[in-house]
Amino acid sequence: MDIEIGSSKRARRAYTFDDIAVVPSRRTRNPEDVSTTWSIDAFSFDVPVIGAPMDSVVSPTTAIMLGQLGGLGVLDLEGLWTRYDDPEPLLAEIATLDDEAATGRMQQLYSEPIKPELVRDRLAQIREAGVTVAGSLTPQRTQELYETVVAAGVDLFVIRGTTVSAEHVSSVAEPLNLKKFIYDLDVPVIVGGAATYTAALHLMRTGAAGVLVGFGGGAASTTRATLGIHAPMATAVADVAGARRDYMDESGGRYVHVIADGGVGTSGDIVKALAMGADAVMLGVALARATDAPGRGYHWGPEAHHLQLPRGRRVKVDQVASLEEILYGPAPVADGTANLIGALRKSMATTGYSDLKEFQRVEVVVAPYGIE
Repeated sequence: MDIEIGSSKRARRAYTFDDIAVVPSRRTRNPEDVSTTWSIDAFSFDVPVIGAPMDSVVSPTTAIMLGQLGGLGVLDLEGLWTRYDDPEPLLAEIATLDDEAATGRMQQLYSEPIKPELVRDRLAQIREAGVTVAGSLTPQRTQELYETVVAAGVDLFVIRGTTVSAEHVSSVAEPLNLKKFIYDLDVPVIVGGAATYTAALHLMRTGAAGVLVGFGGGAASTTRATLGIHAPMATAVADVAGARRDYMDESGGRYVHVIADGGVGTSGDIVKALAMGADAVMLGVALARATDAPGRGYHWGPEAHHLQLPRGRRVKVDQVASLEEILYGPAPVADGTANLIGALRKSMATTGYSDLKEFQRVEVVVAPYGIE
């Protein structure tokens, strides 16, 4: 339903995860009887959790840990790990910076050139551990570095930006031909962010295996304040899931995975993202809260150190528990920041659903306390 903002402008009402709630059905189950597995292309995972490609969340070590715990860690191939032989002292320094100095110092640190040999070595380190290997580049650096990434033996390739479109117009540079790029690769590609039905449908038509949903909604993002762009995530995920449904009809049954990326900070947000149609969630701050996360109690994304227009900031997060306890418990707190998978299982069991595909059909309501 459109709402009249003024005499010359109407807008559709959109909902955040805080605005909705899932509703129990006539059936309940034991949490032990619930499956949280999901798969994309030839790769299967025990839990629908993807570690976001952020230096405060995923290092080669935590990518391995997350893989061994049943999830997937995506390494930022434009991060400190591919610019410096030993970034650990720099990560420690970032954690000690005053708020006023953090942005400027990070801009300096991230101005160091990316070294292709480090891209190769970091991915090789993950591969040697026997877990699924995933790396991420922005659209601007994909053409330059993707051959190095593929040669290193990556299993899943992620193209992630504030927003990624199937049609980018530029008068100053040759844009990435996303459809041709994906067609020429031998590995599945996940692309995003997208936040509308139309944008997602066009990304699906490029051959992407998965679409990341959302931009401007993460805990460390200031995109809403700097660019005025924001995507209320409940509506965005539902819209992109609708595009997936229609693309399946259009393509003769090809299924594209929907991954909620941004604004998913608690176990309740994970539940609602999956209920709205997501197959998995990409987590930033939720995993940055781990005591063994590389951010050492701080969280930031690549937008925080953009040289011309930072659209993020370094934020302090509570170190709640170890990465294993963040995912599987036991939870030392009752606020949805630990035992994320235990909470997901409990919610699925309480509403009577046995697996994630079934759970996408759960009834939801607009919660009155979430509406201004």
